[in-house]
Amino acid sequence: MERTQDLRVGGYKPMMSPQQLMEELPMSEKANKTVVDGRTAIQRILRKEDPRFLVVVGPCSIHDETAALEYAERLVELADKVKETQLVVMRVYFEKPRTTVGWKGLINDPHLDGSCDIRTGLQKARSLLLKTTEIGLPTGTEFLEAVTPQYIADLVCWAAIGARTTESQIHREMASGLSMPVGFKNGTDGNMATAINAMIAARAPQSFLGIDHDGRTCIVQTVGNPYGHIVLRGGKRPNYDPISIEEAKLDLVTKNMPDGIVVDCSHANSRKKHQGQAIVWKHILEQRLSGTDSLIGMMLESNLNEGNQRFSDDPSQLAYGVSVTDECISWETTESLLLSAHERILAAGFKAAV
Repeated sequence: MERTQDLRVGGYKPMMSPQQLMEELPMSEKANKTVVDGRTAIQRILRKEDPRFLVVVGPCSIHDETAALEYAERLVELADKVKETQLVVMRVYFEKPRTTVGWKGLINDPHLDGSCDIRTGLQKARSLLLKTTEIGLPTGTEFLEAVTPQYIADLVCWAAIGARTTESQIHREMASGLSMPVGFKNGTDGNMATAINAMIAARAPQSFLGIDHDGRTCIVQTVGNPYGHIVLRGGKRPNYDPISIEEAKLDLVTKNMPDGIVVDCSHANSRKKHQGQAIVWKHILEQRLSGTDSLIGMMLESNLNEGNQRFSDDPSQLAYGVSVTDECISWETTESLLLSAHERILAAGFKAAV
């Protein structure tokens, strides 16, 4: 009989189960408190019970653990300085969607050489999340592969579903079962309907194929996630202006969805130039201070040093603390933006008891 299966599969590599990885790198009490408190605070911001701004800030993608930890140690100190006005969550992004081909992130290719050692990638990702939460810094990441959350989601406080996957049924089902708030980005063309529809789908119970903590294939049955929200990242044109914000709010209200909006200062809103992020940040801050309470947060792509560099499969050739994916603002710019916003918000009389 002629073979009909696996004609284009080169092989299978066995993986450890999520439970095995969690036993190898168990959650500590300190990390647990950071995750629980972080999720609770984000949920309160989404319910508008906490007037602070949610700020998700950090590298576009993690490729160097040493640089990422240095960034985290700086950020936790800055987060403490602005804690009355801003809840700071570090971007700890391990998976990168590709328009065609390219480096898929630390989990898929941790050695940056095309070897795709996913087992090591998951170990590195979980280790970094553990170290970040142990110093008291809440974490945020984008979930791209549907299996990945079983290995690391217990250490994540906020999750994103990207512009390319917001319309995906698989990702909407996955978000329905995630234990943390989830931000859905508008489509790459600027379409907000896909993100709102994703919110609606994720709020409902879902059933789909997945794996359990022991790595067994099973039917995953969820109860729905009430903490989905929209993230405006621009499209064919930026969408952080007051008219776009009002349109997004009205679209949410029309669908009986919570009107909390997070604005991504990068991507199409900054025309993918790091210099544009500060412009978006300042515009959103002004709108919030003028009374637009639907604006609950912002995202910044930030690294130790500004800009980006061409990807190299030889890590020794890469500049330290510089993104290998999208352009990032520098640490100095990041610090200046958050501290100046803190002063402006305090002067306006907005703060939370923490």
